[in-house]
Amino acid sequence: MATFLYRIGRWAFRRRRLVGGLWLGGLLLAVVAAAAAPSGEEEDISMPGTESQKAFDLLDERFPESNSQGAEARLVFRAPDGQRVTAGKNKAAVERTLGSLDGSDQVASATDPYGTGTVSKDSTIAYSTITYTADAVDLEESAKSALEGAADRARDAGLTVEIGGSALDAEESPGGTTEIVGVAVAAVVLVLALGSLVAAGLSLLTAFVGVAIAFGLVSALAVPLGLTSTVAILALMLGLAVGIDYALFITSRYRDERARGREPEEAAGRAVGTAGSAVVFAGATVFIALVGLGVVGIPELTKMGMGGAGAVALAVLVALTLTPALFGFFGRRVLSRAVRKGGRTASAHPHAESAEAGRGGLGTRWARFVLRRPVAVLLTAGLGLGAVALPALSLELGLPGDESKSVETTQRRAYDLLSEGFGPGFNGPLTVVVDTSKSADAARATTDLVVKTVRGVDGVASVGAPVLSKSKDTAVLTAVPRTAPNSGETKNVVQAIRGAVAGVEADTGAGVYVTGTTAMNIDISEAMSDALIPYLTVVIGLAVLLLTVVFRSILVPVKAALGFLLSVGAAFGVLVAVFQWGWAADLIGIEQTGPVMSLMPILVIGIVFGLAMDYEVFLLTRMREAHVHGASPGEAVVNGFRHSGRVVAAAAIIMISVFAGFIGMSSPTIQTMGVGLAAAVAFDAFVVRMAIVPAVLALLGHRAWWLPRILTRVLPDVDIEGEKLSPHVPAPATAPDTPDAPAPRHPVGRHGHRY
Repeated sequence: MATFLYRIGRWAFRRRRLVGGLWLGGLLLAVVAAAAAPSGEEEDISMPGTESQKAFDLLDERFPESNSQGAEARLVFRAPDGQRVTAGKNKAAVERTLGSLDGSDQVASATDPYGTGTVSKDSTIAYSTITYTADAVDLEESAKSALEGAADRARDAGLTVEIGGSALDAEESPGGTTEIVGVAVAAVVLVLALGSLVAAGLSLLTAFVGVAIAFGLVSALAVPLGLTSTVAILALMLGLAVGIDYALFITSRYRDERARGREPEEAAGRAVGTAGSAVVFAGATVFIALVGLGVVGIPELTKMGMGGAGAVALAVLVALTLTPALFGFFGRRVLSRAVRKGGRTASAHPHAESAEAGRGGLGTRWARFVLRRPVAVLLTAGLGLGAVALPALSLELGLPGDESKSVETTQRRAYDLLSEGFGPGFNGPLTVVVDTSKSADAARATTDLVVKTVRGVDGVASVGAPVLSKSKDTAVLTAVPRTAPNSGETKNVVQAIRGAVAGVEADTGAGVYVTGTTAMNIDISEAMSDALIPYLTVVIGLAVLLLTVVFRSILVPVKAALGFLLSVGAAFGVLVAVFQWGWAADLIGIEQTGPVMSLMPILVIGIVFGLAMDYEVFLLTRMREAHVHGASPGEAVVNGFRHSGRVVAAAAIIMISVFAGFIGMSSPTIQTMGVGLAAAVAFDAFVVRMAIVPAVLALLGHRAWWLPRILTRVLPDVDIEGEKLSPHVPAPATAPDTPDAPAPRHPVGRHGHRY
């Protein structure tokens, strides 16, 4: 791999105009395709195979005139203080408001609160349910405007009116101030790490090219593939983070090779052959983990994984080809300011950049500190992460509803009014579908038995009258629980109803299904919980296998996998503390605590797995490189931190900044993703890779790199450290003899090359 990538790096450097033109053409095509494509549509999360999804499918089949998952709005009216909504003036205002919706675009029906009894006991609050002939994503702006206009007319009459339901749900925009702040922080870190505005701009430019193409492709394919705005935002988030990091790693290695006296073209080839090999491996781990999300069986999660994987693949391709091409365009300006300002050439001062990389710097001093106190560092870091991970034991999964939205939104205010007037369970009604097609003769008796059974379940506040299909073979009834949609008690109520009606199914042969948004959320959360351990097992197994191949060691992969578990556990602890317990929730605009978004744990595992392997590979590659050339275990650790510590730290800060930049968005999904990923990267990079890894390596000594002889013969040698490049790459103009490259105890490496 190293030899192949080395040739790609040299070719891209020589053919920089061709490479730059091809990427520019791809960027223009992606932008044009995105501009010409129709807007994508948001889709409800579904889980094929669950009871709630089967019920939705049955409703669509037996009630073709309605849309079981169509748009719905609830107009909630509240009378002025001291008045009743049933009073003549207020009642007339409500009726005029609802009458104005008759014949409106896409309106299927609007219930009369006075005829259906949807008025609170104290007669201060009433609501009307407006159903539409289209899904929320297909609802036209004229239909939304008519709904908002009707509410405004009721407000003019003195009533308080709020609108709940899915009709006004808006698509999340993938842009905002906080994301810009995150990118700005990344730019500052790049300048400080590289000491060159040009080098920093190069990393940002390559990342933006990859992200723009990925975002354009997602937008262009949104309609044919059913991609949502969340897919686009995830692609943007991951593309920015890994794109900047991958370019940074290759740029840093290029500058190091120039400092060793290599000519620009060969330095570019060497950088792509060594750091580029690590980029390919790291990108492949992220790609595989994201594509693997498809095994969970949730279409939306599969699309998110595919979109993110595509953005990562583009980031890898851009880093391997456009980055070396830009080296050719920018020339010496890629080097640090100190080297350029002093008028020194890289060949004349081969160690200039290497010294800049950390001779006696913070990374080297930290590595030596850990080597002196490995047990203390290991215990402190391990116990600290364990303490942060403790809240994860209370992890509860759910899907956000109107209760998680800001109190500034009309949906949240409608939710609160309905809870006040009718009880908290009113916002999460359960739909019970009774299929009597196999017992048509006793259909009515079966339906009555189901109604009686559901009413007898503890925790059910009320059960509405059943509605029959035209063919009289299916009945639908609504059960309102006493508790809020996302509460654990409501989950118990759903399970109790399903258990109670199982006896009816056995006695009558009818099919009884519990569905509705609340039941669907519960089913998805349970499915995600069930899939968490198997997915984590697959990811950990993959990590051990890949790292065994790369580092040709048994203990290094095991250590990496255990460290990954610690960082993920700590990230889950942060999610529980912030989103369930409300710690520091006000700082990021979380106004309502509740269960953690059910997609998050698996999504965080999939993404962080690959990112954790990034830092593991880039840090340990230099350690192994020193080890195979005869350095002692301690010297190898110091060498890895000397060459890669500063760059890995900068890359981690960049990635944390990009992820944290999405915390300010209004979507609970994106907020949770931003917090979880930023925390996971921080723990993994600075605690696991920077503290636990060197401490463990110090304790293991030479045993860290042990590999059974049988595996030595079986495993492929991917040569990620670029050992096989020596016959292809001419020696530098001036052989380095610097403090940052200490003479190894055993000067001859495994292939006979001197270090």
